[in-house]
Formats: sequence, C-alpha cells, structure tokens
Amino acid sequence: MSKPEAFIFDLDGVITDTAEYHYLAWKELARELGIPFSREDNERLKGVSRLASLEIILEIGNRQESFTQEEKETLAQKKNTHYVELIKQITSADILPGIKPLLADIKKAGLKIGLASASKNAPAVLTGLNLLEEFDYMADANLIANGKPDPEIFLNVAENLKVRPENCIGIEDAKAGVQAIKRAGMFAVGIGSIDQLGEADIIYASTSELSFKKIINEFC
Repeated sequence: MSKPEAFIFDLDGVITDTAEYHYLAWKELARELGIPFSREDNERLKGVSRLASLEIILEIGNRQESFTQEEKETLAQKKNTHYVELIKQITSADILPGIKPLLADIKKAGLKIGLASASKNAPAVLTGLNLLEEFDYMADANLIANGKPDPEIFLNVAENLKVRPENCIGIEDAKAGVQAIKRAGMFAVGIGSIDQLGEADIIYASTSELSFKKIINEFC
C-alpha cells in the first residue's frame, strides 16, 4: 500500500484565483489585436502555457500566420507585463477558502508540500499571499519543457522533493492539470465540476470543501 509523502498544488484556481487577472490581461491584448475574446474563450486557456494560450487567441481571430515566432514571444511578454501589474494588489486575503487549514494539516502530518504551476509569476503571487515559506519546492514554466497535460512538471516536483510519484497527491482545477497528475502516476484531487475533471480520484466543488482526512482516507 502506498503511503502519502507529499501534496503538490497547482496555483491558479487552487491556492488563489488569479484566473480573473489572467483573463483581464489576455482580453486587453486581444482587444489591441482586434480579436474578440470572451470568458468562454478564456476557459480554453486554463492550465495552458503562455505561448500556447496566445496561439489559442490567434486561432480565435484566425491570425495564426500573422506573426513571426519572435513577434509572438513579444506579444506574450506584453500580456505578462500587464498581468504582473494586476497581481501586485494580491494579499493573503486572496487565499481561497480551505487552503490555509489544508496546508496546516499537511505540515502537521509531516508531509512535504510542492507547487506545480504553469505560471512563471508563481513566486511573486505566493509572496503576495504570504505563503512562500509554506512550500518545500516550486516548479514553474521556467523549468519545464512540456506543459500540462504532460506530466513533466509534477514529476519534476516529486523528484526534487525526493518522493515517489505514486506517493504524491496532486490538486488541480483544470482538466489538463488532472490529466498531468494521472499521467505522472499520482493521486488526483480535482476542484470543480465532474464534467471537466472526471479523471480525478476525488472531486470537490470548491476549495472550501477540501478535507485532509478525507483525501488521505481515499488515497489509502
């Protein structure tokens, strides 16, 4: 029987909801490019890397061939600059319900805590939330060649935490994230709807329902 050694969290939509800031930053860039961009369109960007997100927006506007790779990288950076300005207002009040008690229970049990986020701004966000010291290791898009649903980022965290993947519990709110957890051979906790996250081992409608005891019981 596997014994839990670590919890690995996604950031956006799990620890805090920076999705709104991402949406506003992408919407501004899309507006500048003359591309309509709705909240429904934004759902396709969840858990996806910055450049891949840009490609989706260009596809929506049928402008995939309008820019060179260098120009696309400049556009992605422009979005990020706007996003970084927006997240400066984040404080510990923006930690989602249920997360602080869960982190406390994990620490109390002596398990390790890792972060697997597609966001290159994860350290800045965690600093604003006053949670940076809670994490034993963080992997972000700067360290990873393949984005979710590829399992690389979760395997990177497990390796650096020096734990076995099968002894890890991953927490995600995006379909691609849950798929990455499962492909890494880990136990998956989904936050959201069963329609999107049906591959998860256990699903909660919101973070406020998270239960350390229940997750461990399901894992074991």
